[in-house]
Formats: sequence, C-alpha cells, structure tokens
Amino acid sequence: MIHMPVVCPLVTEVKAEITANVWQVHVEVGQSVAEGDTLAILESMKMEIPVESPVAGTVADVKVKPEDQVQEGDVIAVIE
Repeated sequence: MIHMPVVCPLVTEVKAEITANVWQVHVEVGQSVAEGDTLAILESMKMEIPVESPVAGTVADVKVKPEDQVQEGDVIAVIE
C-alpha cells in the first residue's frame, strides 16, 4: 500500500480586532496580497481602522462587504 502525503495549504483567517462598520473592502477572491496589504477599512467612532494581511498569499474568501457590521473576532477574509 502506498501512502501519499496530503498537502493542505496554510489558511489564515483575518479577524476584526474591534466591533466596527465595514467602510471599504480593497480585495476580491483570487487576488494576490503581500504581508501588510490593506484588505479592508473599518470605521468606528469616526476613526478609520485598516485591516492588513498578516501573510502573503491569495485571497480565498471575503466574508464582508461595505456597510456590514463586524464584532470583535469576526472573520473578514481568508488568505491561503
């Protein structure tokens, strides 16, 4: 019997650090991003809070759209 290794891509969930409204989304599924690229901008108490990619990779999923409200810990995007 031959055992083939299963290779799973590393997946990073980018989460909201605060409760806020989504003001802008700067990425779409399939887009390549570098570490530090802005994925979205949140707005809370009239302040703009950029959400940056912690890793380089490809956007696998975007979980928010402008005018959504997110809670602390909600997933904003998934990077592979």
